[in-house]
Amino acid sequence: MRANRRELIAGILRRGGVSSQSRLAELLRERGVRVTQATLSRDLRDMAVLKGPRGYMLPDQAGGAGTGGSLTAARRLVVWAGAAGNLAVLKTRPGNAAPLALALDGAPPRGVLGTVAGDDTVFVATESAAAARSLAAELTGGGG
Repeated sequence: MRANRRELIAGILRRGGVSSQSRLAELLRERGVRVTQATLSRDLRDMAVLKGPRGYMLPDQAGGAGTGGSLTAARRLVVWAGAAGNLAVLKTRPGNAAPLALALDGAPPRGVLGTVAGDDTVFVATESAAAARSLAAELTGGGG
């Protein structure tokens, strides 16, 4: 049941234009699937779905699979990045920190140990100060 629902969610998201969970729930109902908001949120989180300016999208829609895709998706959400010791500090638009952290946690770039997200800021713990600087540069287009 869960796998089928998530496959259906992925199909809907690939078509694009889904800007809210309530709209996604409505589209699922039209296909005979009733889902609670909590279940839908969990599905989106577990599927590493991102929310960008065009609405919800799968990680591969945001730039490919794997770490490269994760960084491509992350770059689209970062408005500023800097390093402070072994922490990378990433700023987003309001509400985009959690999707950014999910993208980084789902396919951690080299040297990333974990993330803590607020509303518009993500702290990324890295193995070293050099890793934090490298990640900040990569996410702002200065690395590669």
